[in-house]
Amino acid sequence: MTFELTAIPYSTLFILLLAFAVSFATQLTSRLLTNKEQLQAWNKEISQWRSAIMEARRRGDKRTVAKLQRQERHIMQLQSKTMWQSMKTSLLLFIPLMLMWYVFLPFLGFTINAIVAYIPLLSEPFQLSVFLWYLLCSFLGSALFTRLFGLGLGLRGG
Repeated sequence: MTFELTAIPYSTLFILLLAFAVSFATQLTSRLLTNKEQLQAWNKEISQWRSAIMEARRRGDKRTVAKLQRQERHIMQLQSKTMWQSMKTSLLLFIPLMLMWYVFLPFLGFTINAIVAYIPLLSEPFQLSVFLWYLLCSFLGSALFTRLFGLGLGLRGG
């Protein structure tokens, strides 16, 4: 029996492990570059401001709305800071990811549209390309490592 990395099931497992490794590296980098407590404090302040201004507008309290609008520049600065926190990791990992897709995987014999996995359906299996399989595994790995590293950064109010 011969081992060929680009043949199923080896390709399926390889892309899964590659996606998990990249997700792990991404989450670890994010963990190291992000001040989670500061980010949560900023998000809490932004959320409280939004709630207060929406409530004041709902009540028709023009004086409170005007007072809160004077804080809008500060809130926009906080939003900019929170966006930068999440972009740092993306910018840092952009070049290595491009090298993976355009140098490493082709070097190993993978093409982006090569079939590496199947999802069994009732009539016939659904074929997954390298890209789609990587994307699914990456989402799974990202969710897993986000929980593992405790990086629910409170961006959704939590």
